[in-house]
Order: sequence, then C-alpha cells, then structure tokens
Amino acid sequence: MWNNLPSDLLSNVFSYLPPHSLARAMVTCRHWHDCGRSTTSRHQHPPWFVALPTRTRNLCFVHNPIESTWHLLGLKHVPSLTRPVSTIPGHGLILFKSTGSVPVQLSVCDPFTGRFRHLPQLQKPRTNPAVGVIEVCPSRCKIYVAGGMSEAESGGAASYEPTLEMFDSRSDNWTIIGSMPVEFAVRLTVWTPNESVYSRGVLYWMTSARAYSIMGFDMSSNKWKELNVPMGDTLEFAAMVPRDGKLAVIGGTHDGNVLVWELGEDDKWNVIERMPAELGKRFVGGSTKCVGIEGGVCLYKEIAKEMVMWRRDGNHKNKWEWYSIEGCNQISGKRLENYPIKGLFLHPNLACSSSFF
Repeated sequence: MWNNLPSDLLSNVFSYLPPHSLARAMVTCRHWHDCGRSTTSRHQHPPWFVALPTRTRNLCFVHNPIESTWHLLGLKHVPSLTRPVSTIPGHGLILFKSTGSVPVQLSVCDPFTGRFRHLPQLQKPRTNPAVGVIEVCPSRCKIYVAGGMSEAESGGAASYEPTLEMFDSRSDNWTIIGSMPVEFAVRLTVWTPNESVYSRGVLYWMTSARAYSIMGFDMSSNKWKELNVPMGDTLEFAAMVPRDGKLAVIGGTHDGNVLVWELGEDDKWNVIERMPAELGKRFVGGSTKCVGIEGGVCLYKEIAKEMVMWRRDGNHKNKWEWYSIEGCNQISGKRLENYPIKGLFLHPNLACSSSFF
C-alpha cells in the first residue's frame, strides 16, 4: 500500500512525524527519502536543545525532548575560528560567525545533515557586530548585523560602524537598511552576546553587563529605542526570550529568586511567572545562562549538569510548566568530560534548510 501512495499524500503523512522518526523513514528507500525532503512539519513538536562546547570545536550535543535522550553530532565542516551566534529555529540551522580581527564572516550549518555554507560578504566590512534573526516564513528568513568595528583607513584608527544591514535568504544578498546612533553601535559591539528577539515589528538586543539594558530597532520607522531591564542592576543573570509573540525577560537574583517579566503595550514590564523556589536556588549564581525560543526556555550551566526547562504544556496551549532534565554526561555508555557550553534551541527540519543550500 505504501508504495502506491502518491508523493503528495505520503509527504502529508510524513508531516506529522517528529524529526527523529522522519529521519528514520527517509533512509528506508529513495521514494521515501524524496518525499521526506519535500515535507514541512504541520504538527508543532517541542524544540530540541542544542549544546555546543565553547572550548572544544566540531562537537554538538542535542537533546531530543520527545524521548528525553542526548545525541552527539559532529560538525567537521565548521571552521575552527568560528563561534555559534544563534539558530534559525524553523529552518533547523545554526548560525555561526567568524572570530578574530578580520571582517566578520557569517555561515550556516545543519547539524543533522552536516551541510555547511558561508553567507555572502557584508556590504560594510566589520568585526564583532550584533547579529539578529527574523523568520519571515518557513522558506524565508532575514539576518541583521548592527554596529561592529569598521576597518581602519590607511594610517588611521578603526572606528565603530553606525549602520545596520540585512541579509534576505530569498535574494541571497546583503543590503544596508539604515543608520544608528554611534553610542548604540559602541554598546552593541562591546556588550551584546548576540541573542536577539523579534517582537511586534521591533528587533531587540540586550547588553551583557549590569545594569542590563535593551536596545531595539523599529522596522517600520527605522528608529532605535532603549528599554531598561526590570531590576537590571540587581540581577545575577538576565536574558531575553520570545513568548507568544511578545518580548519577555527572565532573570535571577542572588537569593535564588527567578522571575519572568513580559513587556506590555505601554513598554512597561509585568511579572508573569516565578520559578519554583527549590529549582531557583540551584540555578542562580556562578555561570548560569539562559536561552529561549517560542514555546520553551532553558537555564543551564555546563553540559553534564542538571538543566531547567520552562515549556508550554503540549496538551494546554496557555499552560507552561517547569521541570529539570539531566545533563549529558555519557553517550552510548561512554562517559563524557564536562564542558562549558553555548545553549541554543531549534526545530530539526530536513526540508526548510534546503532554501539556504
């Protein structure tokens, strides 16, 4: 029966499979492989957590939330002088940028297939700009770079680059779309760890030094604005996360109190959630980091240590729950070293990533 199914019908069936099951189905035969390549997921599966060691290159640990298992992937095609910036979640891609004093080079990699590609060179050569991502639709995304250090003129000193430019995956090129205050360029270059959140027409970045603050670029007006972070001068850690299309901030104080604020219509912050006290006391302090995606947030420290998830309940759209997961300390029975990591979220998608390659 399966051999006689039309390709479009088989692709529809495949669209309801979670990523790991789709991958298994695609190795069955050429027909199933071709159908799987053209499949776009229609059922919202929980995002996968990706852990990239910050000191050991070419390794990638991924957590399957459906089976609660860890897997080790190799990133042999990713150059050593790069570091992860963020993900393009719906496309299943990790976005990297080059390190060092040379003009920045951005690249994308599908960790599940190993496909890797450098993006075209920027219009303005710059080092260490802030990077942001907006997913327009399943087949299109836009990547933004803001600030950074421009190359020195002959005999002169390097300066901050007060411009913003955008890469469109549809046209496959960069365009300068506006200017920015020099003081914003300085802060985005020096104090921004690159995670961005897009909400209601504004692309936001947060500074990484206390007191925390947020800078946003309004797409409709081409204007910049600044927001204070609630309790920004007292938080031990803070991070922006998207939640139901709105901008949220999660942060923790030295006494283990972890709160979530949501930005209201009038640019005022409202407390919407508190982490259970028994979890908060274990996660505030030290090297606590946080990353978020629509539908999920993770607090983490190192690859082998316990992590805390805050995720939408699959059976109740408006209900979110806190729970802990074990870190990755062994794979296939082999014990692993503990690593400091950069955590990211993505939805494995074997079809959407093809728009980049």
